Amino acid sequence: MKKQLLSAAVAAALLGALASPVMAQNLAIVNGKPIPKSRVDALAQQMARAGRPVTPEQQNQLKDEVVAREIFMQEATKLGLDASDDFKNQIDLARQTILIRELFADFQKKNPVSDAEVKAEYDKFAAANGGKEYRARHILVEKEDEAKAIIASLKKGAKFEDIAKKSSKDPGSGANGGDLDWANAGSYVPEFSAAMVKLGKGQMTDVPVKTQFGYHIIRVDDVREAQLPPFEQVKPQLAQQMQQQKLAKYQDELRGKAKVE
Repeated sequence: MKKQLLSAAVAAALLGALASPVMAQNLAIVNGKPIPKSRVDALAQQMARAGRPVTPEQQNQLKDEVVAREIFMQEATKLGLDASDDFKNQIDLARQTILIRELFADFQKKNPVSDAEVKAEYDKFAAANGGKEYRARHILVEKEDEAKAIIASLKKGAKFEDIAKKSSKDPGSGANGGDLDWANAGSYVPEFSAAMVKLGKGQMTDVPVKTQFGYHIIRVDDVREAQLPPFEQVKPQLAQQMQQQKLAKYQDELRGKAKVE
């Protein structure tokens, strides 16, 4: 009798030891179907990718969500909804979306933008946008004679800002007294830039400057060295932009190699 009881206890212990790892892998059993805990992790990852990372406090809610989904899915299957053409088409589209997302994620993982690449891009930007910046104003008119008359009026003491508001054909700066804000010389058309950089602080052009837009009277209010943001400040945004450019190039290459009939 004692041996039988001992054997039963040993068997129960062995069965318990075997069952524990299996149960440990499951979140719950719904209508006899085990629900693996990995579904919680998968749902958490999906939410994180959508920009909604799961907090520790939300873990129980996530478990309830996984169980609820299984209950609803079983009912939908019982009703035969998974056999409809509409469902199959949606599954195919979802599969495409997931596979494409994984493809792009795999490419970005294997082709990261290095710190050296980001620094080189920043240096190129700094070289193109460095040097001097000008705080300039201008008055734009259609005819040269009109521009000459304005220059003569300004030399007699007329206020530049007032004439710009009244007479300038530039809708962007005219209302602001001709103010063009801070910009480097490369921001303007060549004729405008060439005339502007010859002026010192407070100086105005003596003759009208002709460009494709008409005739300009230019005044430089101030000059400074270019104010560029430091590398560390723009590094994350620059790296993201460069990674997107790499991905776009990869997509174009795949389209170019594909045989589409």
